[in-house]
Amino acid sequence: MTLDNPILMARIGAPHGIKGEVRVKSFTDDPLALGDYGSLYSPVGEKFKITRLRPQKGVVVVKFKGVNTRNEAEQLNGTELFIDRSALPDDVDEDEFYITDLIGCDAKTADGTKVGSIIAVPDFGAGPLLEISPSSGASPDGAASWYLEFTLKNVPNIDLDAREITIVMPPQVSERDG
Repeated sequence: MTLDNPILMARIGAPHGIKGEVRVKSFTDDPLALGDYGSLYSPVGEKFKITRLRPQKGVVVVKFKGVNTRNEAEQLNGTELFIDRSALPDDVDEDEFYITDLIGCDAKTADGTKVGSIIAVPDFGAGPLLEISPSSGASPDGAASWYLEFTLKNVPNIDLDAREITIVMPPQVSERDG
């Protein structure tokens, strides 16, 4: 199966035990909710159906249908799991959004000046960041893109209908450019 608008939901890690279970890093707000989306798909369209899952120290331990041995589980290590965007509920609260919906939004200052576009929302462990590809073709320090800590202070407004995000440039960037 090919997904029209794939959304990364999880990544399979190392095997757990000898009966085909694997550790899975879920990217859902509630890791146990991974089982609520039905079948998951690999980048090549392989279907994964969860038959059992339980929490364990920052991951979920998952048993997939048809994976019954440690050797089979080892073959899945590193596999990314996706669903189609249409499988996500649209009825989220006003102040909630899906990170995937931020990709491609314009990053603008409060006065409406476009400074770039959101190209990714990585989290390297200390909290989410917005990766911004600058409009001028280079970031304040000359790199192809730059990061802004994704906090309410730095991102006071998100307008998904207009595909615009209002950002507050950190003082160190403003001082360096001024």
